[in-house]
This record gives sequence, C-alpha cells and structure tokens, in this order.
Amino acid sequence: MKIAIIEYGSGNIFSVSSALKRLGADVIVTNETKIIESADAVIFPGVGHAKFAMEELKNKGLDRFIPTLKQPVLGICLGMQLMCDYTEEGDVACLGIFDGVKVKKFVDSPKIPHMGWNKIFNNKDFFEGCDSEVYFVHSYYAEKSKYTVSEVNYGSDFSAALQKDNFFACQFHPEKSGKSGEQLLNNFIKKIKK
Repeated sequence: MKIAIIEYGSGNIFSVSSALKRLGADVIVTNETKIIESADAVIFPGVGHAKFAMEELKNKGLDRFIPTLKQPVLGICLGMQLMCDYTEEGDVACLGIFDGVKVKKFVDSPKIPHMGWNKIFNNKDFFEGCDSEVYFVHSYYAEKSKYTVSEVNYGSDFSAALQKDNFFACQFHPEKSGKSGEQLLNNFIKKIKK
C-alpha cells in the first residue's frame, strides 16, 4: 500500500510521514501528478498562509489536479481549508471540493490562534470512535455544512472534519494527536484496504 503525501511548499511533511510509517505505510513525498495518481491514497497536508499555498498549488498545476483524484484523499489543517470553496485568509478562491463551504477567521473566540487540545464530537463515518481530544493550531475555521462529519467548539461550533465521496479532511493534526490521531490514521488506512 503506497500513500503519496503532496509536497507543495506548505505542508507539515516530516511529522505526517513519520506517523504513517509508524503504522506500516509505504510513504512517498512528491508533487509529480503521475506518482500521486498511481498511489493507493493521498495525504494533502498544510501549514502557513492560504493565499501563498494556493499560489504554490497553481504554480505546480495541482489546483486543477487534486479535485480529480479518485482514491482516498485526506486533507490536514490548511489542506482541509484549501479543499473548501473560499477562505477569508488572503481573500482567495480554493479548490472547491467541499463546494459552498467558506473558511472564516475567528472573531468571538477565547484566544487566537486556536492552539491546543479540544474534544471533537458528533463524529461520523471514519471519524467515529475518535471522541477524545485532538490537537489544533489554526486561526481560521470551516463553517458547518452538509459535509461536516465531526465538530469542535471554540467559542462556537465549527467543522473539525469534512467528507465528500473519497475526500476526507480534518482541521486538527492527527499526526500530533497521540492515540486518537493514530486511530484516525488507522481508520484512513482501513479505507484504503477496502
């Protein structure tokens, strides 16, 4: 089983790769479309500024390519936000995989960025069973929508995870979330094996 991690200059590559390798996955870090397309699954990580990240995706021709993927795809943190329609961070259009979903800046929250451990709830599909605390670091959030499969509260409720067809995404960092994050990545690997 080969998992491709998309490298586009805005990903938390090392810790994601290390977490998957600990679970026995064969991991390749790449931005070559042929290699990504041939992988059994794809991880789309992300840290940093959304506008810069979208520019990098466009420069590499990945902005049109990623939404066409047919295998399981997991977006992490900024990766999840970039899979939405639009983000207020940099006022940019994103990949549109989760159509109609907007990413907004925290306004009425205790402290920005939202950084630390929070319990997720209303978990569905492969996020089921991940009911303990997971680790978040972000200043923007995806609003709740028909694609929401997990929620978190930080001042208000918002999407901790989204799913549409073969696309899955989480705002939190499973690779930094201890046993809960490991369980989530294991659930993702089980999806690949089906």
